[in-house]
Amino acid sequence: MSGVIGTVNRVLLGLAGLVLVCVGSGVLAAATGLSVPSWWPWSGKNDVLLSEADRERWRSDGWWWPTVIAVLAVIVVLALWWLLAQLRRARLSEVLVDSGDGEGALLRGRALEGVLAAEAGGLDGVARAQVVLTGKRSAPQARIRLLMEPHAAPDEALGRLSDEALAHARDSAGLARLPAEVRLRAVKHRAERVS
Repeated sequence: MSGVIGTVNRVLLGLAGLVLVCVGSGVLAAATGLSVPSWWPWSGKNDVLLSEADRERWRSDGWWWPTVIAVLAVIVVLALWWLLAQLRRARLSEVLVDSGDGEGALLRGRALEGVLAAEAGGLDGVARAQVVLTGKRSAPQARIRLLMEPHAAPDEALGRLSDEALAHARDSAGLARLPAEVRLRAVKHRAERVS
């Protein structure tokens, strides 16, 4: 899915850039008094985008405004989809494991996430762990969220996570490295009374 989004992103950015450069160059040429093609809608500094006649041409037709609104609504929905696609990080569906025979094997990303989350969640002071793998099949990266118990020592939990859970995942998948971004959050709890 991330390859499709990347391709669509590059094509849309390329087209948008090309259109903006062409329109901007034409407007700049017309504003500075350079010659523009006869079909170009603006020919001088005092030209407007839509004349009064252009604005009122289709007003009497019943289909005009619903069509304009529908087209603009589709453009807004596509722009929002594009924006959300940029903000969402793609989840890695497979990890390429070196099987030693030169062929390699594919490990489901969710399986590795589950094992890593279970081992990280079993660490002392960790109430719950969530793991998401991102990146490329041959070079995955882990995003880990740890929900910490009130008595937990974050430095110890991070050390054990790095030395145990991440090391086991890296070794079992045959990866040279497994970079991780870890976010810690404390469990909400009531203050303890001391008597």
